[in-house]
Amino acid sequence: MASTSDRQSDSSGQDHPNSWSNTEQRFTNKSASEYYDPCQDFADRSLKCMKRNNFDREMCHDYFQAYRDCKKQWLTQKKLSG
Repeated sequence: MASTSDRQSDSSGQDHPNSWSNTEQRFTNKSASEYYDPCQDFADRSLKCMKRNNFDREMCHDYFQAYRDCKKQWLTQKKLSG
């Protein structure tokens, strides 16, 4: 069972404002054949929200936006570095 702080961070979608900076080292140190998506946590949270809300997309808008923002930042960093 999730604690109150887990539920609060889950519902806000704002607990990882610097998701890329937190995972950049892990991403840059991976081997060439290894795939790592720093935004997978956001994707998982959006799917959990959809299941929790009977697949009502409007209820999960914040989760989708957090995922899009993360993905955009990640792809921008990839373009700049490589």
